[in-house]
Amino acid sequence: MEKMEAKVSIIMGSTSDLGVMEKAAKILDEFEIPFEINALSAHRTPEEVERFTKGAKDRGIQVIIAGAGMAAHLPGVIAAMTPLPVIGVPIKASLDGMDALLAIVQMPPGIPVATVAINGAQNAGILAIQMMALGDASLMERFVAYKNDLKEKIVKANQELSGVKYKFKTN
Repeated sequence: MEKMEAKVSIIMGSTSDLGVMEKAAKILDEFEIPFEINALSAHRTPEEVERFTKGAKDRGIQVIIAGAGMAAHLPGVIAAMTPLPVIGVPIKASLDGMDALLAIVQMPPGIPVATVAINGAQNAGILAIQMMALGDASLMERFVAYKNDLKEKIVKANQELSGVKYKFKTN
């Protein structure tokens, strides 16, 4: 069997973040996009973060999804060392995740980190897919179908709501 080469890298500051970050892995898996998952800490393993990040593009990585809680420096540190797009996932670890959200979203000019909602790893995966689909017609076609399926689910749910009866319901 041919070895798959990762196109997306999911990085988290600690394996305790896996419960959140696996949502990105699941959507990438659903779209059959090869990815890797690693735990690297901007504070505890800075040399490994630098080595990993600086080699990501040469290894074929196209997008990096980085999750971190509290001070949440990991996504910004990664963005400072790579030309690749970085998507930050603030993890709710303290202060309801607001500390992580603000740490990730408030990057200086020239070091952008696309930031999703607190614990929003699924949307990070979806955003990575959208970025990659810009250069991949087949992936774009599958992504458009995915979006249409989301729409159809809501249309169907609304139709089912029409059958719910209440004494004072008007529709």
